Order: sequence, then structure tokens, then C-alpha cells
Amino acid sequence: MSDSTTVFVVDDEASVRSAVERLVTSIGLRCETFGSAEDYLRNARQDVPGCLVLDMRMPGSSGLDLQQKLATTGSHRPIIFLTGHGDIPLSVKAMRAGAVEFLTKPFRPDDLLQAIHQAIDHDGVERARHSEQMRVMQRYQTLTPRERQVMASVVAGLPNKETAQKLDISARTVKAHRAEVMRKMQADSVADLVRMTARLTVAES
Repeated sequence: MSDSTTVFVVDDEASVRSAVERLVTSIGLRCETFGSAEDYLRNARQDVPGCLVLDMRMPGSSGLDLQQKLATTGSHRPIIFLTGHGDIPLSVKAMRAGAVEFLTKPFRPDDLLQAIHQAIDHDGVERARHSEQMRVMQRYQTLTPRERQVMASVVAGLPNKETAQKLDISARTVKAHRAEVMRKMQADSVADLVRMTARLTVAES
């Protein structure tokens, strides 16, 4: 867990914000609180690891509104919703949109801490996956157009001779390009290239 890992709390009730902040800081985590979705969007840092504890119903933009806005900006910070007992259908909608947990008020402190740990673990996994995607993309961008063609053929399982015919080049040239692709992509095997291609597909989608 990074020293900068932060739990962001968005709730229009000051008493809830204070209670969650005391709970979070009691286990040694950083906490930042906001009284509205708008305040969070204006001031919260998006580059630090952590999670978001978000009230479902607030004046102005609701928790669901904020979840949708964050999704459009590419933010994937894990969200834990705090809801009233009558908000279960909305909570199901939030979970389908990617929330990691929802807790009904009044929540048990242990339940919230467990959800926070789960969300932070999820955030760590997602950040590592995203970083790996970016590294693979950077390597891929160093390939020449011809090397990208050869890489696609390798991933498709085509032998050098068939790739040579397809690209109208010699098998020896294909072999040289293939070696360069493996070097630039830092791949030890064709299986590595296949996995990298899958990451590239996800990153570009």
C-alpha cells in the first residue's frame, strides 16, 4: 500500500464525514472529505491510489451522478456507496456500473473498514494492470509498420514462410523482423506476444 493511499469521502452530512474520517485515520490511512459531488470534482486529486466512499443521495448531483461523471472522465477509482434502506434498487444499479460495495446507513464500522480494504486492494490491482498496458503500448509504438504486420502474423500463428508470402517479402526478412519484434516488445515467447496483444486491445478500446 502506498503512503499516499487516500480514502475520499463525499457526503453532505458533516457528522457522517467526521465519523468516517475518524475511522479511516484510526487505521493509519489518509482521508479527504467533501460535502458535495461538485466539491469532489473540483478539488480531489485523481492521481493518488485509494477509494471513494460516496453517499447515494445528496443535494445537487447524487452519488450515481458522480459515478457516471467519473466514468466519462476515465476515472476508475473504486467506489463504496453509503445508502438508505430505501435505496437498494439504486444500489444494485451502482454495483452494475462498477461500485465495489454498498452499505446501508447506519453502517457497522468493521463493515466499512472491510469494504475499504477490499476497494484499495482492487485499486492496486487495476493500477498495476493499467501501468502494464501503458508499458506494452509504449513498446508497441517503437515498432515500424512492417514490424507490426509481422507481429500480427506471429500472434495469428502464421509460419514465417506464409507471412513472407502474405507480405511479399523474403522469409529471411520475416525472420529478422520477428526477432526485432521480440526484442522491442521484450517478449520471451509467442505466448508473451499474445498476452501483450490482448493488453493492447483493452488499452485501445
